[in-house]
Amino acid sequence: MKAQVVTALRFEKAVDPDKTKMLGWEGRLEPLAVVRNKVILEPLHELASDEAIPLVVTLVDGTEVAFLLRPQGLREWGWADQQIDVFKDRESYAAMHDALMRSFDENDALKEEVARYRQEEHSGDHALAALLTSGSLAQTPFKLAGYVTGKDDAADVNATLYKGKGKAAVVFRIKNLSSEQPWIMTSARVLTVAKGQERAVATRSLPSRIDPGESGVVAIVADRSAFMEDGKLTSVFLEVYRNDGLRQAFIQLDPDLVAK
Repeated sequence: MKAQVVTALRFEKAVDPDKTKMLGWEGRLEPLAVVRNKVILEPLHELASDEAIPLVVTLVDGTEVAFLLRPQGLREWGWADQQIDVFKDRESYAAMHDALMRSFDENDALKEEVARYRQEEHSGDHALAALLTSGSLAQTPFKLAGYVTGKDDAADVNATLYKGKGKAAVVFRIKNLSSEQPWIMTSARVLTVAKGQERAVATRSLPSRIDPGESGVVAIVADRSAFMEDGKLTSVFLEVYRNDGLRQAFIQLDPDLVAK
């Protein structure tokens, strides 16, 4: 479970709300809610690694199912489950169908990841991003344009903006301030300021996973075309998202960064 992220436990039969209880949840979770065959849970804040909140769910047929609600572990992808389907019989048709659908989703995600890696192998912008993460600025066409700093409970971030002929770049130096969770960049995107049209960017992270207390570098390269809207150069917003689903950075990039 994760702070301020709703998790739904979904059962095959309706839940008896009067006999469904948590112990010691006060101040740590919102009061649970029962909607037909679903139990809705939402932590108010991150649970400590050694915390476990007992939950007993009672179905209308009298079946009791016990749970221990624990914080999200150090999972590579960093996302908390938002719906968990609970089956009495793991070999039932419904359970097998659910497992099959999950396998299909995982397979599709892996295919997309492989396709993205193959595309990056032949991308000049990704090569530039790789050079920037390795500290090889002299081998790129970029010149210093400015600095932006920011900090929250998860990370200390220092961004360096670069300009070049027809390209712009931002290099983030990130220190993971969490005592338990890794920091992983999940996505970065550029949006035009006027109409919010999304543009493609090249990204590179070194290392791909920043462990607690460690530091890393994320480089993002945007082509001049990312700043074009209705045939004219325009300002854009750069957004960077991390593995807990929250936005880590939000920076406005002006078109003079890609001036010829």
